[in-house]
Amino acid sequence: MAALSARLSPRDKAILADLAAHGFLTVTQIQAFHFGGLTPTSGLRSAQRVLARLQRERVTGRLTRRIGGHRAGSNGVVYYADDLGQRLLRAEDNQRTRRRFHEPSARFLAHQLGIGDARVALVHADRTGQLELLHCDIEPACWRSYVGIGGARVTLKPDLYVETASPPGSEFVDATFVEIDRGTESIPTLTKKCREYEAYRRQGIEQEQADGSFPRVLWCVDADTEEKAIRRRTALADAIAADRTLPDGLFRITDPQHLVHAFEEGGRL
Repeated sequence: MAALSARLSPRDKAILADLAAHGFLTVTQIQAFHFGGLTPTSGLRSAQRVLARLQRERVTGRLTRRIGGHRAGSNGVVYYADDLGQRLLRAEDNQRTRRRFHEPSARFLAHQLGIGDARVALVHADRTGQLELLHCDIEPACWRSYVGIGGARVTLKPDLYVETASPPGSEFVDATFVEIDRGTESIPTLTKKCREYEAYRRQGIEQEQADGSFPRVLWCVDADTEEKAIRRRTALADAIAADRTLPDGLFRITDPQHLVHAFEEGGRL
């Protein structure tokens, strides 16, 4: 393990850490996170070369199926941190927990890559000066545990927790819980998740650590077709408005194309 660690560069280990955190990432997502300073063509080739080397070192693996099918080429290849890679990360950080590899279902993989896409959009916005990305926690690091009714331990499970400043350098920091919906859950299920956020907000835990304010909850809703996505966004907005237990202003609904704009507008409850 010591010899392997010595062969890996800081960037190699950062890539490995991202794979362990996200579970699964595509080549283009890795390119955006770690090769954004290069031209698109050069960055893609560099990412492919580094990922191929990490696979030869057996610290990463890749799924047999590709996102977008074989026509997507190497851009559609999905990588993950293999068992040896996770052992290496735990050896250097004993606080890390093991994340066992399971062949993902298409539904689960789409959700995890959707989280990756959201972070890519934020990283790109930070790089181009649209906003300042100060902090970004990925599940499960962004989960919140609290004591619910009857003393039961409850865990709220956002997909992302993000802190941004807009414009960059602003003294005002906006905190946001992000939920990625790819059209696989029913609207009642999404509304139930909204009520979980409200239950957590009423605990006051987050407010004690953030000058009395609570992060807004941003739903990024997509689907197989734009028509279906529009229907789902409308249905979710209607369901939230109809639920009198949910406060005005806590939730915001957007689409992947307007995700960064929603962060630029900021806001806390």
